[in-house]
Amino acid sequence: MQVMSELLGRHAQTGRVDWIGARPARRADVTAVHQVQVALSGLDGDRARAGKRAVTLIQAEHLPVIAGLLGRVAVTPDALRRNLVISGINLGALKGRDIAVGGAVLRLTVICAPCSRMEETFGHGGYNALRGHGGWCAEVVTPGLVTRGDVVRVVD
Repeated sequence: MQVMSELLGRHAQTGRVDWIGARPARRADVTAVHQVQVALSGLDGDRARAGKRAVTLIQAEHLPVIAGLLGRVAVTPDALRRNLVISGINLGALKGRDIAVGGAVLRLTVICAPCSRMEETFGHGGYNALRGHGGWCAEVVTPGLVTRGDVVRVVD
């Protein structure tokens, strides 16, 4: 019989950074970048939020789900206002774990709940379409450079 701690530590594959975005100020447009330096306070060029919400991540596999719940063909990452789009590894299974994202190490802390701005962006029902699919917040454990295409893996 498998021990629960062993099961929780296994992942079918590593993940990948598919997209990086930064918001220089509250309500400012999100700018997609190829790479970014991650400091203890979060991404350079992003509005500072040190602590457990320094970086926001969303699962790439949730984008089509959100689009479907909105009755749209697609949803772009910049509209969701998250910093990193990650594919290939279940972020929900990594809560409280340290993950290497390129040259940085992040610790997933809390669910990144949608804000009322999603109603402005997507219209009626935008807030509820993101509930349960809005991603995760993370604190920065080790600063470093993150580039689109970088591997995302659990740090042992």
